[in-house]
Amino acid sequence: MKTKWKSPLEGIRILDLSTVIAAPFGATLLADFGADVIKVEMPGVGDPLRNLGPYYEGEGLRWPGIARNKKSLTLDLRQEEGKEILRKLVKESDMVIENFRTGTLEKWGVGYEALKEVNPDLVMIRVTGYGQTGPYSHKAGFGTPATAFSGFTYLHGFPDRPPISPSFSLTDYVTGIYVAFAAVTALYHRDCHEEGTGQFVDVSLYESMFRMMEFLIADYDVTGTIKERSPGLSGHSAPAGNFLTKDDIWIILVTSSDKTFERLAKAMGREDMLTDERYSTNSVRLTRFDEVNGIVADWVRTKTKDELQTMLDECGVPISQIYSIQDIFEDPQYKARENIVEVEHPRLGKVKIPGVVPKFSETPGSIRQIAPDLGEHTDEILRDILGLDDENIAKLREKKVI
Repeated sequence: MKTKWKSPLEGIRILDLSTVIAAPFGATLLADFGADVIKVEMPGVGDPLRNLGPYYEGEGLRWPGIARNKKSLTLDLRQEEGKEILRKLVKESDMVIENFRTGTLEKWGVGYEALKEVNPDLVMIRVTGYGQTGPYSHKAGFGTPATAFSGFTYLHGFPDRPPISPSFSLTDYVTGIYVAFAAVTALYHRDCHEEGTGQFVDVSLYESMFRMMEFLIADYDVTGTIKERSPGLSGHSAPAGNFLTKDDIWIILVTSSDKTFERLAKAMGREDMLTDERYSTNSVRLTRFDEVNGIVADWVRTKTKDELQTMLDECGVPISQIYSIQDIFEDPQYKARENIVEVEHPRLGKVKIPGVVPKFSETPGSIRQIAPDLGEHTDEILRDILGLDDENIAKLREKKVI
């Protein structure tokens, strides 16, 4: 009989050595589902993400949402005593997540091979811009350049204007999901297979985006097509795109199958398009993309947003208003799903942060504590896990090891 845990990752201890977004976000996803995540930060400095905007009265507003459910330990890994503490913690942990530039931990003597000697069952997730191998492996890697390198940026914007990058750190967050996926996969292999062992997993920013663009690869390989940028969906289905309603609200509408287009055509009163050889299949509609979109745009302009939403919801045609964050705060679906939750912050007071996703029926994730202040749990970790007394902890702090 299987033990029923309160949280699916309860009992897993993770040392999060990473900074900023991609790898730390992955560690947070694991923490949301019960992993004991210890964030290791430089004394007096901490993760730069603590100080990234937006701000309120000098307080970074991103930190509460991205670093929740973690404990903060300050530790200078450049000092020998700091490295020794790390080794001792590794011995008591399941996983290390890091995103230092390739070779940095090896230079300090605490790379994967060195830590594996301390704990053969260790899983290490290593996140870089371009991976641990290849001619670009030692390049500095950040999300925006990696997005461009992946081919993603090339697709976005208007044909007569420069390409545009995502307006937030999309690649970092996508990579964070890969980090969490890699972590649980490696743990499953280690713990559920007779021959299972620890291992390191090589995750790169650019590959996280490139993996999602199989349509580019096959199309170029077979037809030689270089897909150029467009301001919305193109080359996949028609109609598709952004449309303005009678009351000047932008909605997005997509018909990804002929069955969906059939429903739309009936709602529009344009059943004739279903038998017209110019429009009857998605492949022919794509050759007349602008024309088809224009027909839909003219029809949408005759309806208010509410009229359109009600009509197309009933017909089974997927559309949505293009939401601002204000719209999101007011929407009943977001409230029903607890997508935004409120926590207490020592300086900000009550602050709203994203809720936990996905939703598990038996072992749901939870927000057990807010994002920690720098070094908030240092004494607790050193005392409870490594058995250091107050005198030894004080000496380490005096030497600025912690």
